Amino acid sequence: MPGWLFPFPNANGIWQNFRSPLEWDVFAVSTYGTVSVLFWYVGLIPDLGTMRDRFTAAGNLLKARIYGFFAMGWRGSNRQWSNYEMAYLILAGISTPLVLSVHTIVSFDFAVSLIPGWHTTIFPPYFVAGAIFSGFGMVMTLMLPLRAVYRLEDLITQYHIDCMCKITLATGTMVGYAYSMEFFIAWYGANPYEGFAFINRAFGHYAWAYWIMIGCNVITPQFFWFKAVRENTTLVWILSIFVNVGMWFERFVIIVTSLARDFLPSSWGYYSPSIVEIFTFFGTFGVFSFLFLLFIRFVPIMPMSEVKAVIPAADPHGSSHH
Repeated sequence: MPGWLFPFPNANGIWQNFRSPLEWDVFAVSTYGTVSVLFWYVGLIPDLGTMRDRFTAAGNLLKARIYGFFAMGWRGSNRQWSNYEMAYLILAGISTPLVLSVHTIVSFDFAVSLIPGWHTTIFPPYFVAGAIFSGFGMVMTLMLPLRAVYRLEDLITQYHIDCMCKITLATGTMVGYAYSMEFFIAWYGANPYEGFAFINRAFGHYAWAYWIMIGCNVITPQFFWFKAVRENTTLVWILSIFVNVGMWFERFVIIVTSLARDFLPSSWGYYSPSIVEIFTFFGTFGVFSFLFLLFIRFVPIMPMSEVKAVIPAADPHGSSHH
């Protein structure tokens, strides 16, 4: 275990242990976070320039200056558009493999340990599939109410929702396969500790959490096989919440069921969260909601520049669209 995650002089002479997966996390998550923020911000620049121009025309110079600062001198010239599109493409190209790498390395936190239930090679693809699965679930949870409130049906169409439901179905089925494969490997490996960890997971103290996880992550996505379900946005939204709940319980099951039955007899207890943990958990909802509401208040929730780019008038041979 590392003494510090970043180089930090200390009196104990404890420094980083680069063999620790927690140290790998620092590099993976910070790289992923940096590229994600850049990708998000670069995509906003044309819209920030548009907002600056609108506030300038309206005579609101304070807001025009603020948006102008973040627009970084955007004027919409051919040269700027060319550089913008190339930068956006490069960031998208970097982000795609980073999605795979960051969740693979996060899974190494567990997989490279010797704890029964964690020490398994299926974790990297299993975590990647779970990340995509939960990501689409969260996007639908946030997007569908916004679509209804702001009447974005012409921009976020039924086709988009249909495609997202199918991806959720595919990745949810992959996650279900990973759950079953974990049990198979525990049996096939003939390790009594590994075998006990999974039997305890399904039938022990935390069986209720395990079967909630199975119900939400494996059974819930199967409803997306039916077109009638995919076309009912209210039902899709409810199912997306079940996906979020299931993925939270997946993390709970992975961590708690392996640690609650530890190597020491004194640790054979029943975990219950402290009041600090409960308030921290709900605090994360508050922080996220606060930042999300700030975003939809001050920045266009649909990228105007990208919508403009796909309308027929943006095509020099636009007559072919009529």
